[in-house]
Amino acid sequence: MRTRMKELRVERKISQEALANAVDVSRQTILFLEKGKYNPSLRLAWRISVVLEKPIEDIFSFEDEEFEVEAVEPNDSTSTSV
Repeated sequence: MRTRMKELRVERKISQEALANAVDVSRQTILFLEKGKYNPSLRLAWRISVVLEKPIEDIFSFEDEEFEVEAVEPNDSTSTSV
C-alpha cells in the first residue's frame, strides 16, 4: 500500500507527535505508516483522513495499479448458495 500521509501531514504543518495524539496511536505507529511498514485499520485510516481533511483514498492507495473493483449486479435469483 502506498501512502501520501507524510506529504499531506507536512503540508498541514502537523508533527508526527501531534498526528499520533490526534488519532490516539504512538508516534512510532505514524512513522511505520509513513514508511509503508504498516497498513492501517479502516478505523485508523478514517481517523487520519479526518485530521488531514482528505478522503481515505487520497491518502492511501494500493501499489498494484491494476487492482480494479467491478460493480456486482444484484442476483435476481431467490435462492442463495455458498
